Amino acid sequence: MSAEFPIAYIEPVFRPPSEAHSLILPVTNGCSWNHCTFCEMYTQPQKKFRARDEAEVLEEIRRAGQQLIVQRVFLADGDALVLPTRRLLSILTAIREHMPEVTRVSSYCLPRNLRKKSVSELKELADAGLKMAYVGCESGDDEVLARVNKGETYESSLSALEKLGEAGITRSVMILNGLGGTALSAQHADNSARLMNAAQPEFLSTLVVSFPTGEARFREGFADFEPLGQHELFVEVERLLQGLELRDTVFRSDHASNYLVLKGNLGADKARLLAQVRQAIEQPQQARLRQEWQRGL
Repeated sequence: MSAEFPIAYIEPVFRPPSEAHSLILPVTNGCSWNHCTFCEMYTQPQKKFRARDEAEVLEEIRRAGQQLIVQRVFLADGDALVLPTRRLLSILTAIREHMPEVTRVSSYCLPRNLRKKSVSELKELADAGLKMAYVGCESGDDEVLARVNKGETYESSLSALEKLGEAGITRSVMILNGLGGTALSAQHADNSARLMNAAQPEFLSTLVVSFPTGEARFREGFADFEPLGQHELFVEVERLLQGLELRDTVFRSDHASNYLVLKGNLGADKARLLAQVRQAIEQPQQARLRQEWQRGL
């Protein structure tokens, strides 16, 4: 058996927190859109977007099956679902053949990448093993989305989420707390709640927008952006939670960027979660908040 790891990576490699124990399988390099001004994940020159060679990916799957026992696979990089359905089916079929222990395959998904994919195609992918898609909606507000050059709208995001849901693919949606700054905070919260209410995703999480390498790129389209302070971030989360009318969605606000850790089910735990946020607003010293040194990406 070869001691060399069976998969070649181009660093940096990203994956959702819940995929910490998954095998990361790059099927593309970088992100096919890569214009979001808040995201620096794939801006390095070596991460320029390209679809990886299909034969190379299939060979890595074969070798991984020989060397590893894997239960979950995450298809990287930023948007594996940009690939044609035929190629994705080829990859999923190879995973099933060479890694029969795998119970779930997942990937990031840009809403734009589902515009040309039908529900029947997505059902084929689900039947072949694609069980979850992580959709970075970021906001349900069209003005906020335009300011950050997301390339999406409320309607394009909802269309993608509805297609995934109809195909039986679990949807994990992310909203960025603070993305609209002080000026657009209220409409960001209200329209994000409206989008989630329409889509009813299985999972919803919030992260706090941050700029580890500076704000210059972000301010190109949002020159008057005024970041939310800790108190204002909590007020925005309260407004979002108040607006959410979800029937059975697992809610998480536990990413390292968050000051306040929230976990529950919406709607069963809505009152408790709101109470936690209100305590953070009114009595932050008693709310067990993360200190600045504990926060990160």
